[in-house]
Amino acid sequence: MNIWCISKYASSPNYGTGARLFFLTKEFIRLGHSARLFTSDSNHLAEFPDTTTRYNFEEVEGVPICWIKTKKYTKTASLKRVLSWFDFERWLFKLNTTKFEKPDVVIISSLSILSILYGYYLKKKYKSFLIFEIRDIWPLTMTEEGGFSKWHPLVLLLGWIEKFGYKKSDLVVGTMPKLDLHVQNILGYKKLFFCSPLGFNTSDYDITVEDDGNPFNKVFPEDKIVIGYAGSMGITNALEPFIEAIKMLKSQTDLYFILVGSGDLKLNFEEQLSKCENVIFLPRMKQKQVKYFLNKCDILYLSTKDSEVWKYGQSMNKVVEYMLSGKPIIASYTGYPSMIDEADCGKFINTTNPVDIKNAILHISKMESLQREKLGENGKAWIYTNRKYSFLAKKYIEKIEKLMK
Repeated sequence: MNIWCISKYASSPNYGTGARLFFLTKEFIRLGHSARLFTSDSNHLAEFPDTTTRYNFEEVEGVPICWIKTKKYTKTASLKRVLSWFDFERWLFKLNTTKFEKPDVVIISSLSILSILYGYYLKKKYKSFLIFEIRDIWPLTMTEEGGFSKWHPLVLLLGWIEKFGYKKSDLVVGTMPKLDLHVQNILGYKKLFFCSPLGFNTSDYDITVEDDGNPFNKVFPEDKIVIGYAGSMGITNALEPFIEAIKMLKSQTDLYFILVGSGDLKLNFEEQLSKCENVIFLPRMKQKQVKYFLNKCDILYLSTKDSEVWKYGQSMNKVVEYMLSGKPIIASYTGYPSMIDEADCGKFINTTNPVDIKNAILHISKMESLQREKLGENGKAWIYTNRKYSFLAKKYIEKIEKLMK
């Protein structure tokens, strides 16, 4: 098959973080198919070179890529970011596609969901099999976690495009396991659906983190159990109950909390915990540094805001990264559970009550060290078995081939 993969944020590793769709495209090629990636240089997670050329063509790790120069933005929640979505679509429609072999399959991967309009155009033009891949449920995320009114013009527009995409695509793919329920709720009928979850690139984790070379050795206290958090500290991260739990545990001298990242609420959290001697905040760090940090912790914590979005399952890179570190995980999460419970590598707390979080921390911290290590290793073994991009790409192709027949 000839497969076109299109996503505004599908950056390649040479310009920053390698995106999911880049690695899937690479694996499609390894499986013997022809595949090409179309993306944009306007991406807050990547740094593309400055150029005056609109359409830039290159090959990265065997993947043919066309990245389009589009409007830039700095803040992730801003009008400029939304305008960059429209700019990407504008230049997609102006792209001269006659130089490429026509696609048998077109995969449109969010975010932005606007690209499904171009995907439908390609479907009609080339009679291609159209796949609409959802990694974030928009506009539901805007109304549930962003505080937008359901009558906001952008919400209404994205809602129309979302429904259009579900209707016109031949297959809806979701990185969350229960997205099909949301699709059915939007359309009023069942749609062909396939879950292809988030994965990881094995070559990024080939290097073993040796303890004597860990840059965080001087940061971590000796003879204490370290509970770590790595990520943003904003409204949607729902860290308030965790902060309250830390206050309750300030007299536990055997426990030490390290929170890494940035966000609107970080200064507020630091002030709240200023009298707690068993906690420290570190600045946001690069992806490679995060691996060393997670490897050094004993227990890892994550949380999500109580939201309808999670009813359809989680789709978080953080869960993958946490499990790859081989550490037990405590997750304050009220949605549909997956991965952590399947792997038996930690505990989902179906509540935002800080007392329950405190008790979960005490429960795992009181375990024998070998028991904690076993929990963490469960997660690492499970993720290597079920979430390698080579494995996910093979399943993806098998599903497409079955439907096209």
